[in-house]
Amino acid sequence: MKKTMYCLALVVTVASLFFINISLFASVTDDRIELSAKQSYVFKTYLKGDDIKIQSKDGVVTLTGTVSGESYKSLARDTVASLPGVISVDNKLEVKGEVPAMNTDAWLIAKVKSTLWFHRSVNATETEVLAKDGIVTLRGEATSAAQKDLATEYAKDVEGVTNVKNEMTVLTAATKPGKKTMGERMDSMSESIDDASITALVKTTLLYHRSTSALNTTVETKEGVVMLGGKARNAAEKDLATKLVSDVYGVKSVQNTMIVQ
Repeated sequence: MKKTMYCLALVVTVASLFFINISLFASVTDDRIELSAKQSYVFKTYLKGDDIKIQSKDGVVTLTGTVSGESYKSLARDTVASLPGVISVDNKLEVKGEVPAMNTDAWLIAKVKSTLWFHRSVNATETEVLAKDGIVTLRGEATSAAQKDLATEYAKDVEGVTNVKNEMTVLTAATKPGKKTMGERMDSMSESIDDASITALVKTTLLYHRSTSALNTTVETKEGVVMLGGKARNAAEKDLATKLVSDVYGVKSVQNTMIVQ
């Protein structure tokens, strides 16, 4: 009898320790998820002025608070969803202020600005975006004619844009000596951009470009190398996805294994 009671007590003790260890492991994982999200490049750069609360429970993350734009809401979700240990994300974030109605000039301006902002080869910080009845006007400064042309190309590929008038001024070395572009500054910081942020930026970029918005694409990132999977309707779509992703901040290279249907 005593031996049986001893065995039962031992089983209960071992089981208790097992569940305690599981709970402790889950707690540590949740803490790591919350910390990793807050320290990610996206949260420290694009979302630094927003009020976002992150709570993880057994890998299920809940996001609450406010962000300054609709694109930042999805950007926060995709960043957290790409973190190790995350099972799912309940995105309860709300956009503060008045949300522009779809297909309005304000809505189009926000989409074009976001699209330019995620690409390192354009000078988004020096670009003013205006819109009127689907016609987008770009003003500001470009460091080269190629950069100006690329801004036009990217803006034209945003859903809802019917035409682009690019009135940007192309600067010369004499006009702005010794000053690095934003892209050049970001290239020097690329080592500090985490994989979860890169994945989120890539997903948002593909979604915002009209030519790739309907692609059935999977995105994974490891040490800055982005792996694209899924399906493309033709070789041109697949090549365009590679081109657009290659120009996203933090991306070192792209491995595109998409299947052409």
